[in-house]
Amino acid sequence: MGLGLLLIVFAVSLVFVLVSIIKFNLHPFLSLLIGGLIMGILAGLPLTQVADGLAAGFGSTMQGIGILIILGVGLGHLLHISGCTSQIAAAMLKLTGQKRAGVAVNLTGYIVSIPVFFDAAFVILVNLVKSLSRKGKIPFVSLVTALSVGLIVTHAMVIPTPGPIAVAGTMGVNIGWFLLYSIVVSLPASLVGGVLYGKYLGGKAEYADDFANAFDDIEEEEIQESADLPSGALGIFLIFLPIIIILIGTIASMLLEPGTSAYIFFSFIGNKNIALLIGLLAAFFSLRRYVKDSFNDVVTEAATQSGIILAITGAGGAFGAIINLTGIGEKLVGGMAGMTEGAGIAMIVAAFVISQVLRAAQGSTTVALVTTSAIFAPILAGMATVSPILVSLAICAGGIGLSLPNDSGFWVINRFSKFDVPGTIKVWTVGGTIAGLTALVILVVLSMFTGVLPGLL
Repeated sequence: MGLGLLLIVFAVSLVFVLVSIIKFNLHPFLSLLIGGLIMGILAGLPLTQVADGLAAGFGSTMQGIGILIILGVGLGHLLHISGCTSQIAAAMLKLTGQKRAGVAVNLTGYIVSIPVFFDAAFVILVNLVKSLSRKGKIPFVSLVTALSVGLIVTHAMVIPTPGPIAVAGTMGVNIGWFLLYSIVVSLPASLVGGVLYGKYLGGKAEYADDFANAFDDIEEEEIQESADLPSGALGIFLIFLPIIIILIGTIASMLLEPGTSAYIFFSFIGNKNIALLIGLLAAFFSLRRYVKDSFNDVVTEAATQSGIILAITGAGGAFGAIINLTGIGEKLVGGMAGMTEGAGIAMIVAAFVISQVLRAAQGSTTVALVTTSAIFAPILAGMATVSPILVSLAICAGGIGLSLPNDSGFWVINRFSKFDVPGTIKVWTVGGTIAGLTALVILVVLSMFTGVLPGLL
């Protein structure tokens, strides 16, 4: 089948996935699986190959990220039930000072959302933000913008959050380099979309004197470190421990001689699954005096919370496997053989746009990231001059902004901040979109140094 017909078949299957999720509320797990069936059958693949391809794609995706997702959710659950989250906020405020409370709140969101799910983290922290707004006479809208953008940026870009894990696994990139560049790109994006834009909103007349006045019916929560809870510094260390281990393993494998004992050791502990397992065990033993649940209860809860994520992510891998079997990736690469310097930027922008459109269309960041990475993995497989890490991060950046009322996160912000819908759009939708576009600009700049910077090719 020619490239033109394959593109039409691909468009049909993709439209089915979108319409079935958005219009008919079909579960993304089923939608992605059926989309893969449609793609394979219309492309003329043997029926047995389509069936086997779906299973193989699902299995290979689980091999790459299944353990990582469960361990990451477990780490986040431990930090949540131990009280570490509020302590991190207190530590950040102590570090930055009252005058830079927006930065403290943004960094708190940025750090906490690495292991803790966005919705839970916002609900936990919004009362602290309300209290800080009242006591510091800081416009509430500025702090909510700083918090929500900080949360969504790492939710979309930094592992062990499920979406970025799925992208890194599907795209087959080195986890260590992915982690390093995700932080390089996401931190400035968080500060621009959260702190700078939040400060701009707070300067508007309609918000300038609103110091969380809508929360008179809610008891204030103190933002101060407590001896009865684990320290914020410990919480931050536990969040970054597996990240540091992965980065050490990645760098050591570059510097050490392959086959030596040191190389084998650092490659072992730097493995993403081993690093996160170490992080989870370290967290439990460090926090067990603050946690009533047993370790078995923590793991059981993590497995329960991870179920739907694993199902959707595996189905995205199955969909991607069928796309790969049709050969559309190789044909696209052949058609783009003449592209050189512009190919990297073109792919980065295309990945961002498609991810952003999918995010706006169906609401879920994770589904947008899983679907977009399934599309681009086979396309990039034969493009040696395009950085898969930068394209992967562009996919993640596309999942940050354009959150509309079809996104559950939109209503979490709306309900717990007591903004109206236009206000929620100004804070959440616009703030996230600014952060996503900032990340895209940084990625385009980095793509100009692909041959110079380590780990990008």
